[in-house]
Amino acid sequence: MTIFIQSLDYNLWDLIVDGPNLPTITNENGELVSKPRNKYNDDDRKIVQLNAKAKHVIICAINSNEFNRVSSCVSAKEMW
Repeated sequence: MTIFIQSLDYNLWDLIVDGPNLPTITNENGELVSKPRNKYNDDDRKIVQLNAKAKHVIICAINSNEFNRVSSCVSAKEMW
């Protein structure tokens, strides 16, 4: 599976190992929160899309029991 993901796009493997670092902003209380989708820039969209692509690859490779365990994960790293 590792080699398959790396062969598709090595950035996918990096994202799975290191995490996606999903877009965040600091709110008025100084807390780091998820950035709303309507405020994404092009770089944010690339990160989110790469995470979705990695999750898709993982989901396509697992059985239904494993899917039930990981389907609620936000990131590909969590799924892995």
